[in-house]
Amino acid sequence: MKKFLLTVFLSTFTNVAVAQMPPTSDEINSYLGLHRAAHTGNIAEIARLASAGADPNIRDARGRSPAHIAAYASQDDALRALSLAGADMNALEGQAYDVVTIAAVANDPDLMSLAIELGNDPGLTTSPYDGTALIAAAHLGHVDVVRRLIDAGAPLDHVNNLNWTALIEAVVLGDGGPDHQDVVRLLVQAGADQTIGDRDGVTPLEHAKARGYTNMVAILSPAD
Repeated sequence: MKKFLLTVFLSTFTNVAVAQMPPTSDEINSYLGLHRAAHTGNIAEIARLASAGADPNIRDARGRSPAHIAAYASQDDALRALSLAGADMNALEGQAYDVVTIAAVANDPDLMSLAIELGNDPGLTTSPYDGTALIAAAHLGHVDVVRRLIDAGAPLDHVNNLNWTALIEAVVLGDGGPDHQDVVRLLVQAGADQTIGDRDGVTPLEHAKARGYTNMVAILSPAD
């Protein structure tokens, strides 16, 4: 019964964990000013509006700034233009996501690296789960994103409000396949603390063994 409940929980969590809400088509059609320019990547319009005094941190009904909209639309040049106009690169939208985490979830490593270059802290606590971009990327098996976040100094051992680290999420919410194996390897090589367990004290290695993820077990097992 306990195993069944855990399976139901993990299935439900996997479906809702990507709690980000990109703008809908109706919202996009309603956008004016910097929000519209950010979505379409209209650099000239961003510069014109900023020069005319438009607030670069104005929010839509769901708390998204133009920078968040640029991230959702993968508009790198627009993000750079907004930063030049004074956009807060560490702003959180209504569901507590920043540009870096939006890009990490979308598997958009170039925009994510640009956001970090422009001042977005890769270690912000984000999302309704009090997680980080690294935890989100590890969960989803986004290998290049994880690599870049590690290189940028993202915290390896942040524990979210589910009591999971990036390493635990890569095992518990991953599929055990090559991408999640690479994520686990990168985290281990970077020095992630393998002794941090979940709420019940179950470690990443024990989770990998329970799931039959033999390649992960080999990565997580201490060297003789």
